Amino acid sequence: MKVRSRDESFNTSGELDGSNDLLTGNSPWGQRRKNIKQRFLKLLSCCHTESTPAIRKSKSLACLLSLCVSPVDSIEDDFELSTVCYRPEGLEKLLEQTKFNRKELQVLYRGFKNECPTGLVNEDTFKLIYSHFFPQGDSSMYAHFLFEAFDRHKNGAVSFEDIVTGLSIIVRGTVTDRLCWAFSLYDLNKDGCITKEEMNDIMKSIYDMMGKCTYPCMKDSAPNEHVESFFRKMDRNNDGVVTMEEFLESCQKDEAIMESMHLFDHII
Repeated sequence: MKVRSRDESFNTSGELDGSNDLLTGNSPWGQRRKNIKQRFLKLLSCCHTESTPAIRKSKSLACLLSLCVSPVDSIEDDFELSTVCYRPEGLEKLLEQTKFNRKELQVLYRGFKNECPTGLVNEDTFKLIYSHFFPQGDSSMYAHFLFEAFDRHKNGAVSFEDIVTGLSIIVRGTVTDRLCWAFSLYDLNKDGCITKEEMNDIMKSIYDMMGKCTYPCMKDSAPNEHVESFFRKMDRNNDGVVTMEEFLESCQKDEAIMESMHLFDHII
């Protein structure tokens, strides 16, 4: 990890954030960043009590994208991980590692740098940001699972590379890439299979996040019923666990799931 002073780290990142406009000295991507955020926020208008699972995923993704396209003053300074600044890899390397183009990476980085001046996000900060998108419920546990999925190095901090690499899979990856990422999210202990206990934890966290004020009103048994339905569909050999192969095969045969996989194809 490269650690530099705040001034040195961010004053020399013009290539990545696109801030070195030779004519004006300002960012040429400011309006584009605003337009991108407006497109994400349009997803949120559908996420009320009657929202479908696919729309709930829209809101969840919009929350992640808010890290990269939010205005400067939307998150307070105490969200910062520390005063130490982490400088991400160069633009060319990120172009190789993700499916975003140069302009998209510059826009995303400028927004991320505004929200997270230190260059890193810890779990408490991640949960706090997430809670603003789900004020009617408790999003802390789902945010924990999602943070674990993005924390590739398991060091308790998520960098710009971590965020943009995950977003590249979710937004630009193949259907198989996206399904594999979802399986990894559900496979909490990373042993290569999903148990009923793991799926119960995931489903409970989702229902907690959506809150009680839903229409129609959800029963307390809803998470468990959802898990049982999941296993009836996915557990092909009835051994009590869902493997990656079973998950991929079942999802690819489910029309609704396949449609949801294309929900974000053109979001950026």
